[in-house]
Amino acid sequence: MHQVVITGIGLVSCLGIGVDAVGESLRKGRSGIVVDAERAALGFQSALTGRISGFDPQEYLSRKQRKTMPDFAIQAHTAAMEAIGMSGLAPEDLQNDQSGLIFGSDSSCLAATNQVERLRECGETRLIGSGLLFQSMTSTITMNLNTILGTRGACWTLSGACASGGHAVGQAADLIALGRQERMLCGGAQEINWQSMCSFDGLGAFSKRMHAPHQASRPFDASRDGLVPSGGAAALLLEQRDLAEKRGARILGTIAGYGFSSDGGSISVPSDTGLAAAMHNALRSAGLSPGEIDYLCAHATSTPAGDGAEARNIHAVFGELRPRISALKGLTGHEFWMAGAAQVAYTTIMRQQGFTAASANFETPDEHSAGLNILTEADTTPPTLALCNAAGFGGTNSSLVLRFS
Repeated sequence: MHQVVITGIGLVSCLGIGVDAVGESLRKGRSGIVVDAERAALGFQSALTGRISGFDPQEYLSRKQRKTMPDFAIQAHTAAMEAIGMSGLAPEDLQNDQSGLIFGSDSSCLAATNQVERLRECGETRLIGSGLLFQSMTSTITMNLNTILGTRGACWTLSGACASGGHAVGQAADLIALGRQERMLCGGAQEINWQSMCSFDGLGAFSKRMHAPHQASRPFDASRDGLVPSGGAAALLLEQRDLAEKRGARILGTIAGYGFSSDGGSISVPSDTGLAAAMHNALRSAGLSPGEIDYLCAHATSTPAGDGAEARNIHAVFGELRPRISALKGLTGHEFWMAGAAQVAYTTIMRQQGFTAASANFETPDEHSAGLNILTEADTTPPTLALCNAAGFGGTNSSLVLRFS
């Protein structure tokens, strides 16, 4: 089994574009959540959303390349190129059958609605054009990245609801550990448009704190009233350790363990055992005990049921142990399909920049989060052994152990 190391990360987030900007936001507790006037005018119950500012797709790709790519795929490309650059590799170094792609994503809603609208406007299908076909496919990220980068190894998109990004990183690490690939670009991306969120809003799942958008996402807090939707893209460059060391790469961290599970219960309500099983499996994979984990990056999305279930799962795994915990969705909102991968990138940034971010807006614990060591201020001690959780509809769970030395 090969050790799997992180040599590059890249981000397009509501916290900023690029690792440096995101790191500054995490350290300072700067939120990326706003009120969207268009959603309010359309009749959304909650007009809150994460917002990516200053991203111009024309700066990164040609018009021809963008034709087959929705915004989130372009953002995934931007994050991937940052990760490649940080790794010290050139894109040409990935043009072989030992380099592959796995990204987590579970929708491409806007392209699907756009092609229907174009048909209604034009009155015939011939005028829709080919671009929207490729934009509307769930695999749009990896098919486009493969075409642009020229990778010839693994190439697929993984759909696992809000655990998609976490599973993509875990599966990519497994391929390297087993010797089936030498390096992998992996991560997750999520569309941020209102079209993908209107039915979700209809369920009443979003926070209504529109008078205070920066305080709306409140993971684990007793007064939380729902999540805030968000999105963007996160990318990681993973490699076999021996190959990374041979070329003198700067190693940012190690994917030490990956665990997964499914609840086998409700399609929308998480169980009290599923995520705990994933955490136990990740720890076992890493050869670690719960007491060795010094930081837990929680999935916590700020929903009453979800956060309560995760808190109970954490208690079940750690008992009286009290690793430091933060739920970064207090700043980002819920990044859905990209969340699991983004948390790996955010945690790696914290290690590299020498701090551990606080859990924004956590003021009062409830009966479930009481007793958890949830950080309310940024800590100057960075993570050393970290556990990153992700969970999704249908009861799918992902946990990743990161080792930093």
